[in-house]
Amino acid sequence: MIGRGRGSRTNREQRTSPLAALETPPSAGVLSCRVLDPVNEPVRHAEFAVSDAMGRTVVSGGMDPFGSFVTTLPAGEYRLAVQAEGYTPYRTTTTVGENTLVSLGDVTLQVAQLPELPAPGDWEIEPAHTSIGFTARHIGLARIHGRFNSFAGVVRITDPVERSAMHVVIDAASIDTGVRMRDDHLRSADFLDVAAFPTLEFYSERFVHKGGTRWSVTGALSLHGVTRTVALDTEYLGLGNGMEGEVRAACRATTELHRDDFTVSWQTMLARGIAVVGPSIRIDLDVQLVRKG
Repeated sequence: MIGRGRGSRTNREQRTSPLAALETPPSAGVLSCRVLDPVNEPVRHAEFAVSDAMGRTVVSGGMDPFGSFVTTLPAGEYRLAVQAEGYTPYRTTTTVGENTLVSLGDVTLQVAQLPELPAPGDWEIEPAHTSIGFTARHIGLARIHGRFNSFAGVVRITDPVERSAMHVVIDAASIDTGVRMRDDHLRSADFLDVAAFPTLEFYSERFVHKGGTRWSVTGALSLHGVTRTVALDTEYLGLGNGMEGEVRAACRATTELHRDDFTVSWQTMLARGIAVVGPSIRIDLDVQLVRKG
């Protein structure tokens, strides 16, 4: 009686186990892992990538709400990489056998050393190594990429950095998508109207650290005679030295603008009712700063 009771309980546990319902092909196995921070909390925003012996990515993705992932793989040898913003990447190799579960258990990510911040003072945007690019959707299909070729700006770094300020001025007529007819149209009153509004300006006094190397830079963007609040999702890349030994700082930033917010509302439609130019514009910035003096 006791033996049969234990056996029945074991069978019930196997039938109700999450892995019992996981069907795998005969030649495949299962790989699992849980990712934790140094205080044993799950790192939910971590991402993993599994590559084969040739370095080709086989599967990749994010963690579940518990910081875990489970994936099915053909039997073989693999390399696993786990990374998350603010942490040192974790890498290991493992072998997945046929019809087996390979659990790596708990992997603890170590907090990465943050890059040194710029010293207090005035830092100029260096145009030769900076790009202000944008992407717009055309007729609901392809994306049109462009940039502004003429701009200037300065960032006044303070201690603490959160009290810093920046001012950027962009020459609206310097818009460049590589097609002269299209660029002339973008400069016209249908879009930027550069005759009436020759510059775009961005001014910010709000630098917020979001953790790790992530910052949010929020300020006022003046475009087409209208000023709106814009937040730049920014990644600080650290310090370096130029060819002449000058100190440089670098960052990347993105944001999304809506044309109607700035009264750039040209809405010519195709026969199917699709706008020739999409309603939103993605902005991508790659910036290098050089300390003045």
